[in-house]
Amino acid sequence: MERRAPSLRLPVPVQEVSLAVFITATQIQGTIIRTTGEVVQRPLTDLGNLGFALLALSGLVLTVRRRWPVPVFVIAGLASLVYYGLDFPDGPGWLGLFVALYTLASYGDGRRSLVIGSVGTTVLAVWWLVAAADIQPHAAIGWVYFRIGASVMSLALGESVRSRRVIAAEAEARAELAERTREDEARARVDAERLRIAREVHDTVAHAIAIINVQAGVTAHVLDKRPDQARAALQAIEQTSSRALREMRAILGVLRDDDDGRAPHPGLGQIGELTAKARDAGLDVTLEAPSPATPLPSAVDSAAYRILQESITNVIRHVGPTRVTVALNPGVDVLEIRVADEGRRTGSGRGSADRASGDGTETPAGAGRGIQGMSERCQLLGGDLDARPIPGGGFEVTARLPLAPAGSRL
Repeated sequence: MERRAPSLRLPVPVQEVSLAVFITATQIQGTIIRTTGEVVQRPLTDLGNLGFALLALSGLVLTVRRRWPVPVFVIAGLASLVYYGLDFPDGPGWLGLFVALYTLASYGDGRRSLVIGSVGTTVLAVWWLVAAADIQPHAAIGWVYFRIGASVMSLALGESVRSRRVIAAEAEARAELAERTREDEARARVDAERLRIAREVHDTVAHAIAIINVQAGVTAHVLDKRPDQARAALQAIEQTSSRALREMRAILGVLRDDDDGRAPHPGLGQIGELTAKARDAGLDVTLEAPSPATPLPSAVDSAAYRILQESITNVIRHVGPTRVTVALNPGVDVLEIRVADEGRRTGSGRGSADRASGDGTETPAGAGRGIQGMSERCQLLGGDLDARPIPGGGFEVTARLPLAPAGSRL
């Protein structure tokens, strides 16, 4: 296991106390050294060592500078006003004030901290100039201008550090948002592909099983009496299952990296084969399908075929032998699909009631996804679907698919 090198960085409270002690010692010792051998107007020991107390206060208050930057600056500023107002000797007693100004701008709240720092610096500058009006020698007033300039620089440096910290935080937030957005988009694409595969599998398997079920029933019924018809039914079962397997390979091929064995999506070009299988299953199919003026978009073509397939499968499963009308009306902007059946010839009417539930399966047995899947296909292309019983018996499915869909995931 890899061992991490120990961090040499001190805890924040230790850093703050160390800085405050260093600033305090520098202010006091620096002032003493600078005034050694000079005659000053007011020594640090006057007024009960008030000079030492003010230098110590402006330094030690820095221990809480990050927690309370505004009060720390106010205390350091007042200490400077009193110190220079009482004519204590000049020296590095402004270090604590500069650090307090920097902290105010760096750890403050932006505009408010800048206003407080600017107003405070202005007051200090005016007071320093007034207190140094009769300074001797006159050239020593240069230190006053130094304090003013250093105060402004401390404020500007703190604001620069704060701005860079804010920019870095915003950049990190944008990066996190972009990462979350990419993950959401990827998840949405996966969900859409999963839904597409589920619809394709449902349509393919449901149609094939319905055809095979009918043909198997025919085979069992005529096997002994009419072997030729039984053989034809078995051949239909073989062809249907073979085609279903090919379609399943094509659908599930997207889960592999290669394209081997992947077939194109079925379309309206195979509608003749679809209706032929429906006739073999006992339906009397009437096809009204004029050729479109222009080739259909691939998404519309595939969705139209699947809607027809699912509608015919529902008739086979829920109604049985009956008359079915399949009509395609390719317009300028919309392809209209209509599949209508006359209901059960026995008169039970069960098929229409079951499908009217909207799920394409028998309501008592379990919730299927037939009509829901067809509706989702239409919605993906910006179209709509209407599935309802016909007065007097039967059921009708009408779908309208725009020929220039806004988007497709098929």
